[in-house]
Amino acid sequence: MLPVTDTSLSSTQDRPTKGPKTPPKQIPPFSSSPEFSKPSYFTFSLLYHHPRSCLLIFVLLLQLLLLSYSGHRPPPLSAASSTTLSVAISNSSTLNPNPNPNPEHCELGKFFVYDDLPPKFNSEIYQNCDKLSPWGSRCAALSNDGFGRKATGINRIMPENLADAWYFTDQFSSEILFHNRLLSHKCRTLDPESAAAYYIPFYAGLAVGKYLWSDYSPKDRDQHCEMMLKWVQEEHPYFNRSNGWDHFLVMGRITWDFRRSNDQDWGSKCIYLPSMRNITRLLIEKNPWDYFDVGVPYPTGFHPSNPSDVVLWQEFVRSRERHSLFCFAGATRGMIANDFRGVLLNQCRNSAGSCRVVDCGGNRCSNGTSEILETFLDSEFCLQPRGDSFTRRSIFDCMLAGSIPVFFWRRSAYYQYEWFLPGEPESYSVFIHRDEVKNGTLVKSVLGKYSKEDIKRMRDKVVEFIPKFIYAKSNEGLGSIKDAVDVAVDGVLKRMKEQQEYGFKW
Repeated sequence: MLPVTDTSLSSTQDRPTKGPKTPPKQIPPFSSSPEFSKPSYFTFSLLYHHPRSCLLIFVLLLQLLLLSYSGHRPPPLSAASSTTLSVAISNSSTLNPNPNPNPEHCELGKFFVYDDLPPKFNSEIYQNCDKLSPWGSRCAALSNDGFGRKATGINRIMPENLADAWYFTDQFSSEILFHNRLLSHKCRTLDPESAAAYYIPFYAGLAVGKYLWSDYSPKDRDQHCEMMLKWVQEEHPYFNRSNGWDHFLVMGRITWDFRRSNDQDWGSKCIYLPSMRNITRLLIEKNPWDYFDVGVPYPTGFHPSNPSDVVLWQEFVRSRERHSLFCFAGATRGMIANDFRGVLLNQCRNSAGSCRVVDCGGNRCSNGTSEILETFLDSEFCLQPRGDSFTRRSIFDCMLAGSIPVFFWRRSAYYQYEWFLPGEPESYSVFIHRDEVKNGTLVKSVLGKYSKEDIKRMRDKVVEFIPKFIYAKSNEGLGSIKDAVDVAVDGVLKRMKEQQEYGFKW
């Protein structure tokens, strides 16, 4: 999908255009001001800057706990026969599984796919796309194996031979995109005994999306997740062997949609179910204090089929002539007192000649208008306040266009996508605390202090990392260039390998 400004605007097919934009119980714990009141900022900083040390301490403590029990390691399981692959997602998919990848390419291990997961947990959900939202069919948005319809009206703003790589991709389609790619991934194995990790292809986000709105009961919101966990436990000994520690899945919505603590709150209780606690979960927004949550990039509209498309796009955005210092694409939150987006919008409008505005009030930005992409392409910086939650798809649309993101909440990116973005925030972005802006600091004044050399340095870093947050069109990936799926697979397998190396025994 062409750039959409935030999680609310890009999901108009998934929610009403009137009424409360943010469910009252959707805001995560510890989100009150100051931003890191509980746990302390020091604690979180330690976790962020020294994750390996914290992981080691955690594992050692866990080992001491386990030693206090008389548990034992289960005996080796009998070798399971390879199952026949079935294309459960789309008849148009041509899958070429590689059960024996080159070991040099999978030094972190291999993963096994539960391809016998009943279709009611994935393919049937996808095929019933007209019933996924109470507000209308989502079939067009999720068509073409999750990439959506081919983008139109963009030829005039990019090289002609790159226009074919752009789609109207829905921001909640990552479950489908991952599933198709992982079936053909070079590090997939058909032998569960040799696997270092196990992938559960459950479409948790698509399954719950319909039931988040209207008067559906908590039972409706929880049913698919509960049934899936029951099936995995009953049908596969590998889950019970590790209690889920070496399993992972993709949940294509924000984590707060799956963290209902009581029946009156928002969302499902999927993540709080006991069997889900140890499973690594790939989400477009994570809970920074949950080790098993991993933030993965929102899908954008750019899906290259080969490495040359990526290189050509990088060269295009790196050399693009930009006429605006900064831009803001988004809508105000009229029902929120002292709406911060309104402050930014006013500052942008008052910065004549320096800021370009795309006011996304109503449904203006929900259809993938080329105006937003062009705005990002023409701006040195792009303002990225929080959306309905702390993150926005617009962050990745902005960086994909080679624009430098300006953040006002650290949790919008720095504590979300550690596997996919540079570890030094100042190398690719600008941070201005929202309170400074509210107290009169002009964004234009802050950004105007960056030299041309500073801007070039930051843009080069943004462009360097573009491959890590795009989703390739080819089921086989992009060869030597690793996209978001490859980075996620490496991260999951590395996590499992480190647990084994630190001495954790299933």
